[in-house]
Amino acid sequence: MFQHNGGMAGESPKKLRRRLLRLRASEDMAKAIRRVIRQIPRGKVATYAQVAAAAGYPLHHRQVVQVLRKSGGSLPWQRVLGAGGQIRLKGEAASDQRIRLEMEGVRFRGSRVDMREHQHIFRPWEEL
Repeated sequence: MFQHNGGMAGESPKKLRRRLLRLRASEDMAKAIRRVIRQIPRGKVATYAQVAAAAGYPLHHRQVVQVLRKSGGSLPWQRVLGAGGQIRLKGEAASDQRIRLEMEGVRFRGSRVDMREHQHIFRPWEEL
């Protein structure tokens, strides 16, 4: 049950502050992840883990998935893949991703993207 002050009933101000700080961190994380995904050029790809690390949040690859889901197609989602260049989507979404990548000139070796040729390398000295 929420109180008028926006907190949970019985929640201490200290707990509320911590919860708000975590929320802010997740907003900052999502913003950084979106910025990194937009850097991936046409014809290149990156893994979920690479995007998370380049955004400054290593080991948060699951949050990259969440940001992509919430983007509503406003990001170049097709350029983000699973480890080793594998498409992690299922069914029609996987087919759509492969077609989009092939239209950008990305080549596959079987079911995986040829990462030696198409992997985007994030350069830490470049401005995000």
